Amino acid sequence: MNKTDTAVAVRVSRNTLFGNLGLSAGKLIVGLLAHSGALVSDAVHSLSDVLAAVIVIFSVRLAGKKADREHPYGHERLECVCGVILSVILLITGLLIGYRAIETIRAGGTVEIPGLAALIAAIVSIVVKELMYHYTAGAAKRIRSTALKAEAWHHRSDALSSVGSFAGILGARLGLPWADAAASLIICLFIVKVAVDIFRESVTGVLDTACDEPTQTRMREVILSQPGVMAVDLLNTRLFGNRMFVDVEISADGSQSLESAHHIAENVHDAIEQNFGTVKHCMVHVNPFSPEQDGEKTEDPPSD
Repeated sequence: MNKTDTAVAVRVSRNTLFGNLGLSAGKLIVGLLAHSGALVSDAVHSLSDVLAAVIVIFSVRLAGKKADREHPYGHERLECVCGVILSVILLITGLLIGYRAIETIRAGGTVEIPGLAALIAAIVSIVVKELMYHYTAGAAKRIRSTALKAEAWHHRSDALSSVGSFAGILGARLGLPWADAAASLIICLFIVKVAVDIFRESVTGVLDTACDEPTQTRMREVILSQPGVMAVDLLNTRLFGNRMFVDVEISADGSQSLESAHHIAENVHDAIEQNFGTVKHCMVHVNPFSPEQDGEKTEDPPSD
């Protein structure tokens, strides 16, 4: 992540941090005064987004550091580590909300009917959190940030959490005293699902996972379109945080000079980096073309 992208991620996280602080405080106060357990649970969820924003700011600053002797491939994977941490925080938050909801239902549901202020606060929360989601998700897509994407889904889960709060509060006010606690339980299930999804995506970024098949197909087409390339012998890709490393073996005329073969390899290298913006490093190896080869040759990565 370059300095510009880092600055964007920090600015977005800082803005949403202050927004979540105000929103959490407002929902907590209204939830307590209006006797709404669902809104209090929603406030706790928003408060977890404050911690998420702090973690994102910390992680993107570290991920943006240049490669050094101890980390020659850079620090981008720290964003994935951040995603894992955020997913765990989200999971714990969801389980605590679910536990409280179950205890409330076992005790006989909502004792006091939530006030109208709780209903209004839930509507305000839905609108604000959905705006935060689009604001953060847009930035995450623009700078290809895993951590920022995870934070965006925190906002989206909070918006849907507020929808559940609204439904529960409305139900309780219409004569269904258990509806407020039931809404909290539904919120819990949704938060847990989002946490698991974020965890899976983050772990994929930590492991040396290959990029998707359509990207590899496009990459082969770009390589074969370069002058002098007669076949693609091997194409290995691996995700490294929000960036990609590429290893390519191509075949070229074996009777040409070393300088000519080197020029072909440079063209392939430049074409890959120009056509695929997430590629951080591309290594190209040239093999002499064998008459037995027919068209494009592809091989599976060597087994360990």
